[in-house]
Amino acid sequence: MPARKQLSTNNQNRLLAIDKCPVTFTLGKIGGRWKPLIIWHLREGKQRYSELRKALPIVTEKMLIQQLKELEHDGLLVRMAKPVVPPFVEYQLTEKGEQLRPILSAMAMWGLEHNGGGK
Repeated sequence: MPARKQLSTNNQNRLLAIDKCPVTFTLGKIGGRWKPLIIWHLREGKQRYSELRKALPIVTEKMLIQQLKELEHDGLLVRMAKPVVPPFVEYQLTEKGEQLRPILSAMAMWGLEHNGGGK
């Protein structure tokens, strides 16, 4: 997680918004450019790191690893490393992560309905 100045006004306002608004809290966990895509690709089940990497070629390796770590830290996915050569790592949604499936599906439906060619 990126370091934040704990006493900054911006950070205090962010914490207040998270405490007072469950939507803000949820978006803090799954928001951003890459987290929804990662969760979306894991909705079908376990995937190896290499499969995620191929499914999301526009994400840099550094960013993908960072986002996976944040999702793991928030309890939305689990990382399973097998002690073999070459290293074998799989990711899978946790029960908490699985509960996001209908939310992401609803967001996808809304996006399809309202995208209108980017207008």
